[in-house]
Amino acid sequence: MPEMDVFTGRLNPDMCLVTARAGAERAGCLVGFASQCSMRPFRFVVWLSKVNRTFAVACAADFLTVHVLTPRQFGLAALFGGVSGDQVDKFARTGWREEHGGAVVLDEAAAWFVGRVVQRTDAGDHVGFILDPVQCGEREQGGGGALLRLSDALTIDPGHPVD
Repeated sequence: MPEMDVFTGRLNPDMCLVTARAGAERAGCLVGFASQCSMRPFRFVVWLSKVNRTFAVACAADFLTVHVLTPRQFGLAALFGGVSGDQVDKFARTGWREEHGGAVVLDEAAAWFVGRVVQRTDAGDHVGFILDPVQCGEREQGGGGALLRLSDALTIDPGHPVD
């Protein structure tokens, strides 16, 4: 419904970067749809586009990592939001490590959490991955400040454009 632009055009959500690992396969993408969705038990949901390679890997993953970035990490956002993992190994271009359950954590992120996938919810062109956090952390230096928001990321052309 195009009329919804009068509502959604006023929103400026925080951007998250989600990484997934299933076996030897790794993937990651920039996500604009993410939110805490329960207080007791604590749950967080990230919505992944079905056309994104990260979606396919996340469907086979037990854990996902959700990262928040500051505007200083724009380069990381551009890499994971504007480059398709179908052609490029994004992880070869940045520092990362394995954490709980083999989850991939990006060294440059301001803060992150690993969540166990407890449910997947199909909502059309995106699927919601409901996560139960099992581990979290933050960057020791330079991780503070305002978070990267949608308005900061508008110049990133999606690696997998949506029609």
